[in-house]
Amino acid sequence: MHVSTEGENFVGEELNYAPPVKRPDRPEYAAKREELRAAGVKYVFSAYTDLHGVGKGKMVPIDHFVDMMRGSELFTGAAIDGLGQTPADDEIGPWPDLDRIMIMPHRPEVAVAFGALHYGGEPWPMCSRNVLQRAIDRAEQLGFTFNLGIETEFYLVRKVSDTEIVPHDPLDVMEKAAYDIVDTMGSHAFLDEAVTHMNTLGFDVASFDHEDSNGQFEIDFAYADVMTSCDRQVMWRMMMKELARKHGFDITMMPKPYSNRTGTGAHFNMSLADITSGENLFATEDDPRGCELSNLGYQFIAGILAHAPALTAMACSTVNSYKRLLSTGSMTGFTWAPVFISYGRNNRTHMVRIPMTSPRVESRAVDPTCNPHVTAAMYLHAGLDGIEQGMDPGDPINLNMYTEPASTRERLGVKTLPRTLLEAVEAFAQDELCERALGPDLRQSFIDLKSQEWWEYHNHVSDWELKRYLTFF
Repeated sequence: MHVSTEGENFVGEELNYAPPVKRPDRPEYAAKREELRAAGVKYVFSAYTDLHGVGKGKMVPIDHFVDMMRGSELFTGAAIDGLGQTPADDEIGPWPDLDRIMIMPHRPEVAVAFGALHYGGEPWPMCSRNVLQRAIDRAEQLGFTFNLGIETEFYLVRKVSDTEIVPHDPLDVMEKAAYDIVDTMGSHAFLDEAVTHMNTLGFDVASFDHEDSNGQFEIDFAYADVMTSCDRQVMWRMMMKELARKHGFDITMMPKPYSNRTGTGAHFNMSLADITSGENLFATEDDPRGCELSNLGYQFIAGILAHAPALTAMACSTVNSYKRLLSTGSMTGFTWAPVFISYGRNNRTHMVRIPMTSPRVESRAVDPTCNPHVTAAMYLHAGLDGIEQGMDPGDPINLNMYTEPASTRERLGVKTLPRTLLEAVEAFAQDELCERALGPDLRQSFIDLKSQEWWEYHNHVSDWELKRYLTFF
């Protein structure tokens, strides 16, 4: 549409006009409102997830819940990264998912209703949830349900300044702190509250422990269908941030907050189930490769390995992410992070591991800075490519990849993951999977956003450079 003004000829940029369309009312909306009111809820967030994986929303008093469910809350997409709007465009708004509303256990008067963004009554293609739903639809057409479990690692820290942090507990100083009981109990008050709230939300926490480094922890909870797990991950990050501040410190999801300590991952544990029976289709007792994984599971792995560099751009989406993807450089020597595009049986030196506790596929090349919805969508599309094309990943490599020489990797055809965000984004731009999974607009938005992030970082003169070069020559 060309815009004109009275009294002069004017040709401007073509703009998008799509007046908001409310979804039809349903009696379930009023019933849910009364259920939430009876539980003590006073306010509900009409929420969505931006391209960074950060929750965004407007708070609505419970009396206006039905209008909210019908899409009353609108957002100017130009104010948020990756939504592809200008200030002149009409607003977009979430249509909340009635079945996935979560009451904040640490603030029980508030609930969060995540939804998929709509524009003029149609799903907005650059919305994270819509991207994931398209992948889910593809899997369902093939008869599959995609299940996902996310391993949640993090650091508890105290800020000394805007650029310096220390572990939150001054007594947590052991050189090899992994699984230490005393250091775990030093943070028991925080961990107990976090786990209690997670279980209130139905996360079903299986275990939690002190990780390799000082102030580093992991909480593992049950897998679920992919949309539920991704919503939980976004909710978990928001809740954990508030809880940490309540206890007088901060939580960081940075993959590598300390240069000499172990990095932080958010490993994806994936499986496909029969859409009718719920049977795990990766399980088998007849596996000549010895991993108790079905042929379908191996094909899924092959698809992931084939698209690994592009997947890594989304799964490890910050400059800092690539300071984690190294084989050595932590307090205990090895970093435990993935470096190589390879897979093995219960072997943590590969990008992909087949755990022996249950039939599933674990990608270790995911960290907590990712948008879980879009990352999961890309992994699912890659795995389905492997299945539809009958790909074979070859036999598992039962070697310590950290210690193998380059000649061995060359003989086995094993390549390395991208070493910088720039390298990953370049791979992302070249892989046709990304446009199929995200659509052309979101694909380009991600490339532009992350390229800019890289060059801002690259053009910054660091303290290290000044110390090294200022008067050296």
